[in-house]
Amino acid sequence: MSFDLIIRNATLPDGRTGLDIAIKDGRIAAVEHGIQAEADRILEAGGNLVSPPFVDIHFHMDATLSLGLPRLNQSGTLLEGIALWGELKPLLTPEAVIERALRYCDLAVSQGLLAIRSHVDICDDRLLAVDALLEVKRRVAPYLDLQLVAFPQDGYYRSPGAVDNLRRALDKGVDVVGGIPHFERTMADGAASVRELCEIAADRGLQVDMHCDETDDPLSRHIESLAYETTRLGLQSRVAASHLTSMHSMDNYYVSKLLPLMAEAGLAAIANPLINIVIQGRHDSYPKRRGMTRIPEMREQGILCAFGHDCVMDPWYSLGSGDMLEVAHMAIHIGHMTSREAMRFCYDAVTSNPARIMGLEGYGLEPGCNGDLVLLQAKDPIEAIRLKASRLAVVRRGQVIAETPARIAHLQLGGRPNNVDPAAYAPVET
Repeated sequence: MSFDLIIRNATLPDGRTGLDIAIKDGRIAAVEHGIQAEADRILEAGGNLVSPPFVDIHFHMDATLSLGLPRLNQSGTLLEGIALWGELKPLLTPEAVIERALRYCDLAVSQGLLAIRSHVDICDDRLLAVDALLEVKRRVAPYLDLQLVAFPQDGYYRSPGAVDNLRRALDKGVDVVGGIPHFERTMADGAASVRELCEIAADRGLQVDMHCDETDDPLSRHIESLAYETTRLGLQSRVAASHLTSMHSMDNYYVSKLLPLMAEAGLAAIANPLINIVIQGRHDSYPKRRGMTRIPEMREQGILCAFGHDCVMDPWYSLGSGDMLEVAHMAIHIGHMTSREAMRFCYDAVTSNPARIMGLEGYGLEPGCNGDLVLLQAKDPIEAIRLKASRLAVVRRGQVIAETPARIAHLQLGGRPNNVDPAAYAPVET
């Protein structure tokens, strides 16, 4: 048999080594030692890590790459970012939103990021960003899975027209129901929005992904309502709660009640380490709160956890490069997750875990899965995070769609090696 692509001598994230991966007709046909066959193309992994693609479970593609338009966020706060986005929305054009989003998708593909869930603001009565990102979704479908969330950025009840706009967005083909209960005018309105939005999702058979308690206020407890509504409506395993930063300020006794409720409801939790550490704690003097939600404690309860990038060069975050390894790297530091097992989890939190939350079909490295994968300049997931490893090759449905040369430094030091490969300095894994 002849294959479209064979990758030889690969190391997989689960630790298996020396494997060949053969892809035929867009799907993985075999994962074995020493596949003897011809192929249209052969990639030599050289013992390096071959991984399923990176997945960004939380992003705002309608705002990406808009940094400085119409001005910069001087305070760096969440609320100024929201206000700045409100200034920018009337100035948006479909062409500009589409062009920025497509440019970001180019960057994402180069980083091995082949699936993104993006929230799209529905509080503009024109639904301009919705139409623009639906067009982007159509254009990038051959090389990137884009899932859209109907997001009432200015509040489902607080923003005039948002109730109708959200339904219109879903009717146009937006995939997931979103919300932002902590931004409503009252706690009661926030709880009511959680109830109504979950009911909409239940009626339409859709998933829910809600910005929930993105605040330093420990009394912001809409996650409790979300867990209740999820159970009441039978939405288990279809609901994700994003940010959850109020939990880093809650007392341990209340959290000891809350986490089992989340686990019982089958909620997924999505942290955004880069943004959470930058946005939260802005009103603190010292000691300053860290920002990210309680990922280690959630894992102990069996809650499915994943990480998102959230923003890249937009009103909320002036940095970012579309690199999910940078996201995992930050999470390790904020969450004190430096055990070998915890660091491997952080790799899963930007690959397989968000793929489960999105419901991606055919994701993985087993025979029958889609022929989508990334070859990295690292020997294992921990080293990939430590080095933010170069993506030597990115493969979509068995076709190489991006390549990056290995990062090798050339030294000119008498008596020392001529070349330095950062991956060569990895310790032996035990």
